[in-house]
Amino acid sequence: MLTNNKNVLAWVDEMVALCKPAKVVWIDGSDEQLQALREEAVSTGEMMWLNQEKLPGCMYHRTAVNDVARVEDRTFICSTKKEDAGPTNNWKSPQEMHGLLTPMYYGVMEGKTMYVIPYSMGPIGSKMSKVGVEVTDSIYVVLNMDIMTRVGKRAFEQLGDESNDFVRGLHAKADLDDKKRYIVHFPEENSICSINSGYGGNVLLGKKCFALRIASYQGKNEGWMAEHMLILGIENPQGETKYVCAAFPSACGKTNLAMLIPPEVYAKQGYKVWTVGDDIAWLRQGDDGRLWAINPENGFFGVAPGTNLKSNPNALHTTEKGTIFTNVALNNDTNTVWWEGLDKNPPVNATEWKGAKVNGPEYIAAGNKLAHPNSRFTAPAKNCPCVSPEFDNPQGVPISAIIFGGRRAKTAPLVYQSFDWKHGTFVGSIMASETTAAAAGAVGVVRRDPMAMLPFCGYNMGDYWQHWLDMGEKLGDKAPKIFNVNWFRTDDEGHFIWPGFGDNMRVLMWILDRCEGKADAVETPIGYEPKPEDINIEGLDITVDTIKDLLSVDKESWMDDITHEGTGIEAFYAKFGDKLPCEMRKQLDALKARLA
Repeated sequence: MLTNNKNVLAWVDEMVALCKPAKVVWIDGSDEQLQALREEAVSTGEMMWLNQEKLPGCMYHRTAVNDVARVEDRTFICSTKKEDAGPTNNWKSPQEMHGLLTPMYYGVMEGKTMYVIPYSMGPIGSKMSKVGVEVTDSIYVVLNMDIMTRVGKRAFEQLGDESNDFVRGLHAKADLDDKKRYIVHFPEENSICSINSGYGGNVLLGKKCFALRIASYQGKNEGWMAEHMLILGIENPQGETKYVCAAFPSACGKTNLAMLIPPEVYAKQGYKVWTVGDDIAWLRQGDDGRLWAINPENGFFGVAPGTNLKSNPNALHTTEKGTIFTNVALNNDTNTVWWEGLDKNPPVNATEWKGAKVNGPEYIAAGNKLAHPNSRFTAPAKNCPCVSPEFDNPQGVPISAIIFGGRRAKTAPLVYQSFDWKHGTFVGSIMASETTAAAAGAVGVVRRDPMAMLPFCGYNMGDYWQHWLDMGEKLGDKAPKIFNVNWFRTDDEGHFIWPGFGDNMRVLMWILDRCEGKADAVETPIGYEPKPEDINIEGLDITVDTIKDLLSVDKESWMDDITHEGTGIEAFYAKFGDKLPCEMRKQLDALKARLA
């Protein structure tokens, strides 16, 4: 046993009695134990080694064909009262859900090994960190959790012998039956159940399940915030670093921004960018009254397709050792990996993601994908060339600005600042993106995704916005300033006007200058905007007039965004009934008045 904690031991005993495994293995986090599990996974065919000269320590795995992404329609929040889950979550009562799940778990691990994984979300020794215990019948889960979290005995040391404050996670692959697949959260019980899946997003229970859905509920009750945000530091030539958090829905360049490479105009002056986190931030008020953030994770669970030396060199270099690749294609000549967007040379002697041997160029020419569009890499954060020196700091980092963003062709300008924290909460609550070809269904449809938390908020989103407002009250004049960005404005031919990628730093520099009172702004109906000449365009192929255009506010399209039947802000707010904080309604009315 790795712990004397009676709460943990009693719960694990209960899970063993329910699932009836042939044996139980406690994961201590040692290199010897993990290496033995890797060899075992290779011997059973669950995983395979890649070319150890070119990709040392890297492994390959493919999931079942029906099990390749998060399943939002099979994801539940089970609170006692339905209204506590809110209109944007699937709900069943805890009683009904336990009644459904318990028989499914009964004897589900007969003849198999149960692995008990203690893990810490956040640096060991931090007051901001939390502990989870996941039991699973999958070595793939153990090895991924080892990359994504801080696994083993040290997590139990963090928990202590008496505490009952740990998140219980039960995962069983069962038959991988997608009709009986459930990813279920019991926020009031501090527990998560996952069954009939082997895909990372559904089974690495520290990821979205704990770090967002359960933690957002804990944060509301304990006075802190769990957010779907990257954490990024910008170091100036004098060696001072300022930190920002940023929330974007998927397909809006979050990981690229988190690992941004400064454009030459800043690099040659000595500016550096540091990655603290690419996906999740836990934020708490520090002793100094400011808002501080940690990244609860220890690795990156990134989408492979589109990652290349141009789009995100730091992410690509991060995957070069100790990484698990899932559902990408194999180059059989070199025993290395390939995916769409990596380079222009698909391997001729390839294995596509489902396992068939194919001629890569011919297969693609026939309209197929060699790698699944949601294929993944799980890579240790310490591999990242720009990982922050503060990555493991138990205090976290102080946050100067919070940035929201979506993908809008016309409505949102390149950047604007909220009038204050309350208005900033409103700005986050109306966040939206237009669907791209990557998403199923029509292109250009507006999808609301407040704070990029729509699929991940573990309780009623109306209460969540109220929690944001309460945090603002608590932080007072020490609250970070709140901004909104949009890298995706297009011209009339549909081409992006702003260059994006590393050049996004030019906008971040204005944001930081605003936080320090060094930059001017112009008041508009939607918020404060930069003067066009205050965005540094040195070395870019665009003019101040282009910036002027990127900052223009079209009042008609904003009014349409509010009143549009179906996708407008008013229609979205209506879903929350009397759970909508009065302040949100007040902010919306004020925006309408300013636009008029």
